[in-house]
Amino acid sequence: MTAMTVNERPVDFAMDPDTPLLWALRDAANLTGTKYGCGVGDCGACMVLVDGEALRSCLVTIGEAEGRSITTIEGLSRDRSHPVQQAMVAEQAIQCGFCTPGIVISAAALLRRDSNPSDAAIREAIPNLCRCGVYPRLLAAIGRAGRVRRREEVLNALPAPGISGEEAARTVPALGSGATEEETAR
Repeated sequence: MTAMTVNERPVDFAMDPDTPLLWALRDAANLTGTKYGCGVGDCGACMVLVDGEALRSCLVTIGEAEGRSITTIEGLSRDRSHPVQQAMVAEQAIQCGFCTPGIVISAAALLRRDSNPSDAAIREAIPNLCRCGVYPRLLAAIGRAGRVRRREEVLNALPAPGISGEEAARTVPALGSGATEEETAR
């Protein structure tokens, strides 16, 4: 058994320790948001957070992941309220959606380290391939997510499908944004 924490839950995989983490997540844990793209680490579709670092899960074995904390796109935020997810929608930076989970994971790791990255830093930190070519919108979305993270901007994106407005996470207006005390207290 190979033990690790996946999306904040303990998981034991009864698989060969040389099994790529990608396949353990997709086939054994049914976490299919992590996509298979190339299988050789070039595309970034399979990106997950391993102890907070964005890594290509096709290149990490479950033996190498043993004892570590793994976060997939499903574990980033259940209600899609993460600033990167919301900014990707707001900036219309999603087309076919296949590469989106890996890009969101890469961007979340970047913004955890640097909430105000330059365009050059974003390009370096997001190695993901997007066949639809939404790169200019990705830069805008990641920059916007950084502003939300720094509380310089508020995103009021629509709730995710199947989640009512009352259940959806709300972003609190930034202090000094012109919001009333009552709005900030919500």
